[in-house]
Amino acid sequence: MGALAISEGEKRLIRWHLYVAYIAIAVGILFGLLQALSRAKLLPPTPLYDYYQGLTFHGVLNALVWTTFNIVALLAVAVRASLGRPLYSLALGWTGFGLMTVGVISAGYAILTRQANVLYTFYPPLMAHPAFYVGATLLIVGSWVSGANLILTYVAWRRENPGQRTPLMTFGSIVVFVLWYIATLGVAIEVLFLLLPWSLGLVKQTNPMLARTLFWYFGHPLVYFWLLPAYVVWYTMVPRLAGGKLYSDPMARLAFLMLLIFSTPIGVHHQYADPAIGQEWKLLHAFGTFLVTIPSLLTAFNLMASLEYAGRQRGGRGWIDWIFRLPWGEPAFAGATLSMIAFAFGGISGIVNASYNVNLVVHNTSWVPGHLHLTVGTAVTLTFMAMATWLVPYLTGRALWSRKVALANMYLWFVGVMIFAVGMMRGGLEGEPRRTNLGFSPYLLPEWMPFLIMAAVGGTLMFIAGVLFLLNMAMTLWFSRQPAAVEVPIAEALYTAAEAPLAFERWRVWLAVAAVLIVLSYTPVITQVLQVSPFSAYGYLPSSAVPIR
Repeated sequence: MGALAISEGEKRLIRWHLYVAYIAIAVGILFGLLQALSRAKLLPPTPLYDYYQGLTFHGVLNALVWTTFNIVALLAVAVRASLGRPLYSLALGWTGFGLMTVGVISAGYAILTRQANVLYTFYPPLMAHPAFYVGATLLIVGSWVSGANLILTYVAWRRENPGQRTPLMTFGSIVVFVLWYIATLGVAIEVLFLLLPWSLGLVKQTNPMLARTLFWYFGHPLVYFWLLPAYVVWYTMVPRLAGGKLYSDPMARLAFLMLLIFSTPIGVHHQYADPAIGQEWKLLHAFGTFLVTIPSLLTAFNLMASLEYAGRQRGGRGWIDWIFRLPWGEPAFAGATLSMIAFAFGGISGIVNASYNVNLVVHNTSWVPGHLHLTVGTAVTLTFMAMATWLVPYLTGRALWSRKVALANMYLWFVGVMIFAVGMMRGGLEGEPRRTNLGFSPYLLPEWMPFLIMAAVGGTLMFIAGVLFLLNMAMTLWFSRQPAAVEVPIAEALYTAAEAPLAFERWRVWLAVAAVLIVLSYTPVITQVLQVSPFSAYGYLPSSAVPIR
């Protein structure tokens, strides 16, 4: 594909997405540190810190804002670079950015003023200020506009290149946003028809069970909205950074398509302990959830084969020597590969979460955020940090301020999250609850303390790594003076796109399959919820036990 130099207007648009993302994670990791210290009784009580406000900030800013703005920025670069054409419309890109940013400000106001201590899942009957729900809506609508810009860029390329295979980097990026459009339908219905009218006082009561079900229709594919951009990086960039090639392009496409059709119709596995949903439907969603392990295993095989090829190209011999020949001193490669390792542990722990009976052992315990920090907290976040080491120089024309600081950032985050996750997950097996300010709880058990301390130590290391990342990006953006000519790393494949079935390009077929699976899996669930769960819940302010009537 012929390269086309990125324009200054495109660079400016993408940089502004990164600015917002970096501000979000700066605030988010601060509150993450305070939570870890507070739970371990290492933070003295202060009226300046509200645990549940901090937990809401941490979840919203890190899991929703940091990820969404990064995804739009990274995939915009990926699509235009792999297609060799400019973005469809800068105006559309700025419109999406503006809507998302206004949404962040609106929701941020509600959280900052302690009128939305509802966490990032915002389950009713806890009620937030309308500004929170309006902000969430604008963030989603803005992301739809930004995604449309990338899809229209692809459509324009397709008109000019009929019959050609879509470059894998673009193929994966389009799957990300198609999945996002499907997933966000659930939360859009929840917010616009259940939560916002309720918060505005237009209706007095709502249906918490229906709201939870609509949220998890969205909440599980949300995980893959986070993860699939990391897959795009791992498949299409990491082999090039390693000095090798992707093992199989067709296998990567198959994994993307399987995740597109399987990741939405399985959300009830987050609701095993919820009433109003029959056991037969919970079991069906459990079986469906295990189908997601297939593309994950395909990914593991494909990437390991790619890394082994790269290591052997670098002179590696034997069973393990090739591992040590890989460029572990390169920040982009090291960070992305360490994120893969963390994700392997996240995937294994995810099987526990998905299991219908074993899930009840860890349900609503600290095991769950331990697992989440291995997936979105590292597989995704560390990948984004690693990619920033070339993306920011690519957008600014300035060399990375410090490779040593970048390397320290990558390894320190990895070590920190492994300590943190073990502490949280081991504590969860002892019954340590999540979403609870244990530092000031009368029922904190002594056997939880070693694991709370472990989580605090790991969280502190992650915070330091985050500070190093932000320092390096700030210095690169505003103070680096050494010029740099950086290209988007796009890997070739040993088994190329030409060997992929043409059926992989038939988007209507895959969308139809996804729609059928969603209808089959969710129609009986929603019907049952509506039959047995009434609209009878008044709103509660997060800090109040008195219902709002």
